[in-house]
Amino acid sequence: MNRRAFLQMLALGATEHVLLGCAHPHAHQSASAARSLKGERRTRPNFVLILADDLGYGDLACYGHPHNRTPHMDRLAREGMRFTDFHSNGPMCSPTRAALLTGQYQHRFGRIFEGALSARDHAHTGLPLEVTTLPEMLQGAGYATGMFGKWHLGYELPYLPTRHGFDEFRGLLTGDGDHHSHLSRSGTEDWWHDEQIEMESGYSVDLITQHSIDFLARHKDEPFFLYVAHLAIHFPWQGPDDPPHRVKGHDYWNLSKLGPHPQGQVGPVVRRMVESLDASVGRIMAALKRLGLDENTLVFLASDNGGYLDYDNRFAGEISSNGPLRGQKGDVFEGGHRVPAIARWPGRIEAGAVTRQTAITMDLLPTCANLAGVTTPPPTDGLSLSPLLLDGAPLPPRDLFWRKDHLRAVRRGPWKLVTTPEETHLFNLDQDLPERHDLAPHHPKLVASLLASLQTWQHSIDRNEPHAHSDR
Repeated sequence: MNRRAFLQMLALGATEHVLLGCAHPHAHQSASAARSLKGERRTRPNFVLILADDLGYGDLACYGHPHNRTPHMDRLAREGMRFTDFHSNGPMCSPTRAALLTGQYQHRFGRIFEGALSARDHAHTGLPLEVTTLPEMLQGAGYATGMFGKWHLGYELPYLPTRHGFDEFRGLLTGDGDHHSHLSRSGTEDWWHDEQIEMESGYSVDLITQHSIDFLARHKDEPFFLYVAHLAIHFPWQGPDDPPHRVKGHDYWNLSKLGPHPQGQVGPVVRRMVESLDASVGRIMAALKRLGLDENTLVFLASDNGGYLDYDNRFAGEISSNGPLRGQKGDVFEGGHRVPAIARWPGRIEAGAVTRQTAITMDLLPTCANLAGVTTPPPTDGLSLSPLLLDGAPLPPRDLFWRKDHLRAVRRGPWKLVTTPEETHLFNLDQDLPERHDLAPHHPKLVASLLASLQTWQHSIDRNEPHAHSDR
């Protein structure tokens, strides 16, 4: 029995146990049998996962931004649960995406997954095929699976989204394509339909949104998992009305990658990008309601990492907002990985709820497994958030870890340890969210305990892999 058939057997048995109250009497089930459950929608929700790129903790009005107009995401928060202590698994793009899709610390797949997977330096590798992904798990349970937008976990076969559980894919494989011309940093075409280049005209946010809505319409009569992986607000910073910036055959492995706007002119552009994201959320939510899917769909919105406050000391104050947090994308201070996150499921998640529970991207796979009634594929490092989402129950205590090259952090309750080869800091985030006051000299036993926990974790996940290039 191959891995896909095994997953389908497990998922089918677990799903029927949830739906029918008993285990399935047969030991083996075919893919067609699993697919036959697609019509069963009494308890299994649909899932829409919207992942913004480089959206900072303070970039939405409902998180305190004074100027960005985000009425649709604000409404999502009013109708669902807003997290104030949600974290990306990494402070950059690829690490978080790997953790999201696998429910594991991305470090288990090698040191290259601590930074952005580079199309130049890591062109012939990608997310390991032997890992069971979130879409594969749900696909085996009869869910239709679609991804539209940014992949950033492999650049050639067999590492494409269609080989990791997605029935449908349209979007870009690299991390920072031109939002209009859809050319990569290397000046090559980078807009795909499944496993072939198929260029389209239009702004990335608009294309991703329309393909997502079309997917909803095609699969409205069966359970589905939709992954909306926006490129915005990642550079090149281009608004919906800007012209294309990149030209085919030209090289953009320099600061020209950032886009056409000089310092002093980027702020309004990024604001338009944030507001385009908000309009996308509004269109997707309207489509769910129009198609009669609203009441049975869990929508989860988050960002893949914190926002840029500057780029190599350029564009300071023009790019993003991380609110009161210290640091930015690439850091293991809070600004690098504490992100906005909102969950909405009418009638199941309390409207207007705000939670201070600490959660992380890799929790989404076990959450979807639990709500869909399927077996979580081992190994899993995340926790199901369903008790928190549905009942407001607190999550069990745990230590959480971040590592990028020489930067490391560990979180335990309100305490956070940040360490580099030169120094170690301890912060109490309940009392000092901006991480200004180092308490390490006052709590040596706690510092020793957190360092020991970090060391144990590193031993458990390390492989002898080369360090990742940052490819920012």
